[in-house]
Amino acid sequence: MDATDRHEGQVQTIGLFGVGRDEDENPSGRFRRRRGRARRLAQIIRIANRFDIVHGLTPVTMRLMFEALGPTFVKVGQILSMRSEILPEAFCQELSKLRADADPIPYSVVMQTLAVEYDRPLDRIFASIDPTPLGSASLAQVHRARLVTGEDVAVKVQRPGIRETMIQDIDIMRSVVKWASRFVRSTQVVDIRGVVEELWETFQSEIDFLQEAGNLSEFKDFCAPYAYIDCPRPYPDFCTRHVVVMEYIDGISLSHPGRLAAQGYDLNEVGTKLVDNYATQIMDRGFFHADPHPGNIIIRDGQIVLIDLGMVGRLDKVTRAALKDMIFAVGREDSPALAQGLLRFAGTGESRAEDYPYLLADLDAVVQRYGKLDLADLDLAEYVNTVMQLAARHGIKVPGSVIMVARCLVTLEGLLDEFIPEANIVQIIADHVASSQEVGARVKENVEKLGSQGDLALHGLLDAMAESRTAARMLTRGQLRANVQLVGSEEPLQQLADMVNRLTMALIVVGLYVGSSIVYFARIKPVIFGIPVVSMLGYVVAFILSAWIVLDILVKHRALKRRQHGGA
Repeated sequence: MDATDRHEGQVQTIGLFGVGRDEDENPSGRFRRRRGRARRLAQIIRIANRFDIVHGLTPVTMRLMFEALGPTFVKVGQILSMRSEILPEAFCQELSKLRADADPIPYSVVMQTLAVEYDRPLDRIFASIDPTPLGSASLAQVHRARLVTGEDVAVKVQRPGIRETMIQDIDIMRSVVKWASRFVRSTQVVDIRGVVEELWETFQSEIDFLQEAGNLSEFKDFCAPYAYIDCPRPYPDFCTRHVVVMEYIDGISLSHPGRLAAQGYDLNEVGTKLVDNYATQIMDRGFFHADPHPGNIIIRDGQIVLIDLGMVGRLDKVTRAALKDMIFAVGREDSPALAQGLLRFAGTGESRAEDYPYLLADLDAVVQRYGKLDLADLDLAEYVNTVMQLAARHGIKVPGSVIMVARCLVTLEGLLDEFIPEANIVQIIADHVASSQEVGARVKENVEKLGSQGDLALHGLLDAMAESRTAARMLTRGQLRANVQLVGSEEPLQQLADMVNRLTMALIVVGLYVGSSIVYFARIKPVIFGIPVVSMLGYVVAFILSAWIVLDILVKHRALKRRQHGGA
């Protein structure tokens, strides 16, 4: 039995971090839980009445009310600040000021918590613990300490009772939204339900400090190839579900640009490297620090050190590819590409086909509004909010990971505007996406994209064949009638036949290129001049067929022109 298992047994006895399993399984435990829920609901109602929500809230009073309601509602406010499709922009801007600062936990409670967490005397682990906290947030408090082995560390201790409070609050929110949805049939209720579920997912990841310790280890590995980026090193032997022990970072926060400039740092270089590395995290790695406010960014000995990895985001390859396409679609003023990217990462397909023309029309307006701007003039927050509102209007459910990316980038943009105004986040990200990949990686990505698009095209062709077979069956049974009228000569039929032949040959060429590329990357033997023989033959045949298609088009185009001139 390790320290965590022993602690879980103690939780059931002392109730320090919430209701234990034994309480879940007996009537008295359920009664206490219901009574606690009722008390919390009464407290929420009292605070809401104090802010007179019946007569409406201003942006400032909403922020103050969320702060008074506690950490769960602070998190809700932070999520809502990025959901302008739910709240007006003035409310979103005010809620973005919410911070999870809280009154400090008494030092005696911190020590008691640490004593519960470990199965040995604290003086065998820590030589000293500073009674004055480095910071106190709604979820945890951080103290500087020194291990008996001499390392300078930061100890992050979870607030007692926070787990139970947040579970109660989320349960109450779910009940209220479920009740409201019976009477208000609107997309807003559905969106608020999504906010609550996003809050629950965030809570589950943040409340388990062992997961944060794992995030630190993973991000530390990511930072290894970069001389200018780093994060604290965790001490896994001393990490539990409610305590994280990590390397103490002694540096200057990015919220003090004057001190950084006095130390000789080039703020523009700091901002450029920070954003470029974030582009690597989001676009290339798909694993990123999701809370980049100034207090979490420390400059130490020429390095940018990101601390507090309780909140991280993850993106799969499909979502990353869609984001890249959308970045360039605006610059190219390409509404269909923007629409396809939005539909791809939203997981929306044929079910929204009837709405596609309206989606394109709305995206045309977005492209006309933002596509002609220089990147330096593009307001990223406004652009992101516009796209999110458009997605909601068309029933496109954007996944939480993409919303997290948007919130992260908007936070970064606000940070740069306030502290490093010379750096432009959109330009840096666009330059990164355009130049970060090597030629081989870019070819491989294009081959993968070609393969996926070919797969979609093949399935579309098969679907069309199935539909045509159904239509033919209905026609033979007398269930379908078609009136066909050909005007002119046989020339339209011949042109149609030529088009079908070229399309067929093009599909064969695509298949040869894709298959040859797969063989090339698989390095199937025999190999000549570093290229597999099968792959080389496939490329040669594909090239010959491509050349034939081009020549056929040119020859028949010239013949058509001669006939037109002769007829004239």
